[in-house]
Amino acid sequence: MKKLVALAAITLITATALAGSASAHHSWGKYHWARTSNPFTIALGNNTTSAWSSLLSTASGDWTASSVLNTNIVSSNKNRATCEPTLGRVEVCNYDYGNNGWLGLAQIWIYRGGSHIAQGVVELNDYYFSGGGSSYAYNNTAEKQHVVCQEVGHTFGLDHQSETGASLNTCMDYYHNTSNSDTQSTHPNQGDYDELRCIYDPAVKRVTLTSGGHTCRGTGHLDSFNSAGASPGSFFPGARASFAPGTQVGESKYVDRLPDGGLLVTWITWANR
Repeated sequence: MKKLVALAAITLITATALAGSASAHHSWGKYHWARTSNPFTIALGNNTTSAWSSLLSTASGDWTASSVLNTNIVSSNKNRATCEPTLGRVEVCNYDYGNNGWLGLAQIWIYRGGSHIAQGVVELNDYYFSGGGSSYAYNNTAEKQHVVCQEVGHTFGLDHQSETGASLNTCMDYYHNTSNSDTQSTHPNQGDYDELRCIYDPAVKRVTLTSGGHTCRGTGHLDSFNSAGASPGSFFPGARASFAPGTQVGESKYVDRLPDGGLLVTWITWANR
């Protein structure tokens, strides 16, 4: 079970395609890392094995192409089975998490009473890629790249661009790669970079950015403190395991109130079984 700071927790779990509606913008609840200037840097703690490390490096480089944020991969030594969070950065782990229905999981913790991200976690489920469920169609490098790119993107406050299952040629859609030769939807597209500007760039506040079928209206502002790179603090016991959702409020969305008054919101896209 995760341990939680006295924060609200957001769990975003991504896997394969379920039908849903496309959205013109894809920010997640206006949640964002606090920072005093742009571009700022988010550290990605690397707790992955060699099968994932190069894919994480590619995703890191892709997201660093944004004009408002950079990512920096740093060594970490978390227990991959539990992948405990670290205040001020994102921990990335892979492990055989079992036949639980999800390919990848991303969590962001939000400071109670606000919208600022305090920490994040990405978990990549080897069960469906190299474990007991590796015979599933997702067991290919392209789909692994899709998943790690998407999960890392969620920890910046990004939602999905589309939930229809069609490829928008972005890792933030629900397209499902079934072979190594199918490399659609394995990297961010201009709509993702625009959305990051809409979230983080004060220069486009109240400005609408459009790229292809994607549009967003800027809400960005600078903050009085930096949550990215914050010093580790004290943790308190969490309310539930990361893969056990609370009250269902939508097709794949769950909300549960934590003992400290925060909310645990879980977004699940289930693997086909």
